[in-house]
Amino acid sequence: MPEPNHLFRAARLRAESPEAPGEPLARRELAELVNVWIYDATGRETAIDANYVGKLERGLIRWPDALYRQAFHATLATKHDRELGFRRPRRTERNSEDVNRNEFLLAMAGVGAVVATGSFADLAMARETESPSVVGHSEIEKLRMAATLFGNVDHTYGGGFVREAVAGQLRYAVNLLNARCPEHLRNELFVAVGFLGHTAGFMAFDAYVHEDARRMFSLALACAEEAGDWHLRAKALSSMARQAIWRGDSDMGLTLIDVAFIRGERLTSTERAMLLAARARALAKLGREQETLRAVGHADEEFGRSEPANDPVWMAYYDLAQHAGDTGHSIFDLAIRNDKHAPEAARRLESAVAGHSATFARSRAISQTKLASLLMSTGDPSEAAAVGAAALAAAGTINSRRAADDIRELGVFAEHHDMVDEVAELRRKIEMAVGVT
Repeated sequence: MPEPNHLFRAARLRAESPEAPGEPLARRELAELVNVWIYDATGRETAIDANYVGKLERGLIRWPDALYRQAFHATLATKHDRELGFRRPRRTERNSEDVNRNEFLLAMAGVGAVVATGSFADLAMARETESPSVVGHSEIEKLRMAATLFGNVDHTYGGGFVREAVAGQLRYAVNLLNARCPEHLRNELFVAVGFLGHTAGFMAFDAYVHEDARRMFSLALACAEEAGDWHLRAKALSSMARQAIWRGDSDMGLTLIDVAFIRGERLTSTERAMLLAARARALAKLGREQETLRAVGHADEEFGRSEPANDPVWMAYYDLAQHAGDTGHSIFDLAIRNDKHAPEAARRLESAVAGHSATFARSRAISQTKLASLLMSTGDPSEAAAVGAAALAAAGTINSRRAADDIRELGVFAEHHDMVDEVAELRRKIEMAVGVT
């Protein structure tokens, strides 16, 4: 296990709490003071928290970046890195550090046995695929291919179909981090494992196995940080934000998006459009109308500058249909409160439904369901029933808890028009297919 950083912890305990004079500085307080110092010094917003400070004290992080080290020195009244136990990893320590890091990643990811069961008791009984002792280009490429393949299945059929398979593949992938790997390929290996971790995480999110999803996204983020890959980092944070927004914590979603935008100039226009669309979703959920519209406008501007050839492979899904759907969902939330936004929401959702290929059947079904709910709330209920029937038929081939919940939401909107025969029939079909809340 990593060696605890006693020097860093002692420096924190020597500092006095600003909130409770005479008491030592708490981890949370230190994190807040460091964030303030960085903002005052550079104008950059950071999201250091008590958890990060804890990782420093436990020795999981020994060499923060230069700005963070400078901020900790200023806050704790020290001058030299050795006073806080900060040190660069030495090449001679590489093997033991790799093992410790990999144990940490495994624990964070929770990739015991079959993640779909959520049970760690099965780990000892699970039959492991023997990992190679040396990892090269071939193994890394296979990880990328697996992540892409599972991602395509997820987009088409939903996260519930192959979660067991992807969990086993992810367990194997993390074990590869223990193998010998040429130094010039290590970052590629971490990115490939993180890519697969993100794919597994989104499947878990779609299936509402939220704790598994959180761990998988954390694994992807940790791999991105280890490799210094800003693109994977942005994708992991974007999905973490979407999960938080879906679960009703839009403030946390905004925070995660803000963190993803640190060094946003290193991201592609498509990635910035994706993040801005997620920001618009959070703002819309919070009822902040003008800010939502501005975020959508900025997302449109970024997407207009997209050059897919410059995007990482996991961004291939974010085409015009996906962008229209993501921003359309945001304006949908505004339209439910104020129907003046309904035409724009409908235009975007219709574009998403028309533009999604068969590979992205889940996204098409979700946008089609949202369009039906919009029409049921602000337009012609008979037209809404026809769109809803098509969405219900499309969703029938998909194993997605998110899609099912959107269908249930459509049923709620339909209650107000139960006297219309087509609507009454749609509600009956919805109840048979997914039940009612």
